[in-house]
Amino acid sequence: MDLRNCSKCGRVFSYKGSTVCSRCASTYEDDYKKVKDYLYDNPGASISEVSEETEVPEKQILKYLREARIEIREDSNYLLDCERCGTGIKSGRYCDKCAGEMRREFGAAIKPKTESKKEESKKTNTKMHVADMRKKR
Repeated sequence: MDLRNCSKCGRVFSYKGSTVCSRCASTYEDDYKKVKDYLYDNPGASISEVSEETEVPEKQILKYLREARIEIREDSNYLLDCERCGTGIKSGRYCDKCAGEMRREFGAAIKPKTESKKEESKKTNTKMHVADMRKKR
């Protein structure tokens, strides 16, 4: 059993791939629901307004934007910056252009390894058998 400290509250918990305990993860999801419900009832609200009304920190609301769980409206003058090129985006971490380029780059980096494994498996795919070494009389 792998025990770790929660990155939010410091409590010890059984690690299962997340850096936060189940209590903090639940609170994070509850806060997201508050933000989502508020935005549903008040479309176009600013980050500071949402934060003030829901009592969810602005930093956490920005995190929801970066996770692409919520999106900035078309008519808003506030935009996030693409982490790669700096272009304004409505949600997520990368603009569509950079995301496509990175997908192609990662695909190209992985492809040669996949092809070399196929060639290697062809070489080692030679059929073998046990030779009958008994003397024939």
